[in-house]
Amino acid sequence: MITLKNVRVERFAVDGSFNISRGPKTEVDVVYCEVTDGTYVGRGEGTPIYYEGETADLCAEAIETRARQSGPLTRDALLKTMMEGAARNALDAALWDLEVQATGTPLWQLAGLPEPRPLITAYTISLNDPDTMKADARAAAAKGYPLLKLKLNGENDLLRVAAVRIGAPDARLIIDANEAWADVDVGHMTATLKTLGVELIEQPVAAGQEDDLMGVMASLPFCADESCHVAEDIERIATTFQAVNIKLDKAGGLTEAIRLSEAARARGLKTMVGCMLSSSLGIHPAFHLAQTADWVDLDGPALLANDRDGGFSFEGGRISLPG
Repeated sequence: MITLKNVRVERFAVDGSFNISRGPKTEVDVVYCEVTDGTYVGRGEGTPIYYEGETADLCAEAIETRARQSGPLTRDALLKTMMEGAARNALDAALWDLEVQATGTPLWQLAGLPEPRPLITAYTISLNDPDTMKADARAAAAKGYPLLKLKLNGENDLLRVAAVRIGAPDARLIIDANEAWADVDVGHMTATLKTLGVELIEQPVAAGQEDDLMGVMASLPFCADESCHVAEDIERIATTFQAVNIKLDKAGGLTEAIRLSEAARARGLKTMVGCMLSSSLGIHPAFHLAQTADWVDLDGPALLANDRDGGFSFEGGRISLPG
């Protein structure tokens, strides 16, 4: 029988400050848990979806509550007994890891995913004044990142993107409005951004207001983030978005994220596999799903002051498994 061995909240400092339209973050709290079958131990980590009201303490409480319930502690059971979110993600990851330890079978084989290889990952340029974003983009390009993701807020965004383009003239660009374009002429904005080499617009409008994109003559594809958490959300957003950002903390684990990826593909949507701020443990399952994605945004550990020991390697703009 599988039981919960340990659950706790851990805090990681951000390298500098991580700024988006909702405000800055200088540290991130994650929920860490371990499960055991009496012989082997599996580990998992989740980052609370703060805009959904989650906190690390609440996630830890949810994990402890689920562990006290009757019934098996399995991935399939979690889908039926826990809401999506970071708590379920941490438990789901721990259960996958336990099976890896117990069977000696790599995660990619257990999950029916491609054998992992190094991947180009986006590197996030935090929301800031244009000159600072230009300098940050120049520094990221100097480290070898060929794909940059810019955080915007609906104010002076064109100036920010133009500045980044000067700082990193050869970089591919993705922008993330984090729901902040309520007062922006989205059609005109996308046309101008296309001339600056932007290739994707993430979450321009607030979740629940997807219909605002109906009829917009956009020059660039839209990617749903806050608007899409689980597989059942795909039918609702498939007519206004052309891609979906799959985050395991939103989906509630790799088990549901695989279902979400398959549902998106079935509706002709492209996929990005992204992450919250997290350690390498937090993105380990996501890295395996990212092998199937059109865009990869797994720079969470690279934005921390210090990662866990034995974390992912970030070199030349690519993320690679340790060792």
